[in-house]
Amino acid sequence: MKKLFLSTALLLVLGLSFTSCRDEKKAESVEEAIENAGDAVEEAADNAVEATEDAIEDAGDAIEDAADAAGEAVDNTVDAAGEAIDDATKTAGDAVNKVTDAVKEEANKLKTDH
Repeated sequence: MKKLFLSTALLLVLGLSFTSCRDEKKAESVEEAIENAGDAVEEAADNAVEATEDAIEDAGDAIEDAADAAGEAVDNTVDAAGEAIDDATKTAGDAVNKVTDAVKEEANKLKTDH
C-alpha cells in the first residue's frame, strides 16, 4: 500500500511539473507574440503618419509653386497689356498730330489762295 501511495504521488508531481512548465512557455510565447504585434502596429502607425506628413508637405509645396507661377504669369500679362496700351496711345497720338498738321496745312493753303 505504501508503494501504491508513493507511486501515485510521484505520478501526480511529475504530471503537474510537466503541465505547469508547458503552460508557462505557452504563456510567455503568447505574451511575446502580443508584444511583438503591438510593436509592429505602433511602428506601422508611425510610418503611416510620417508618410502622410511628407505627402501633405509636398502637396503644399506644389500648391505654393503653382500659385507663384500663376502670379508671375498674371504680372507678365499685365505688364504686356500696359506696354501695348502705351504703344497704342503713342501711335494714336502720332496719328492725331499728323492729321492736325495736315488740316492746318490745308487751312493755310486756303488762306493764301483767297
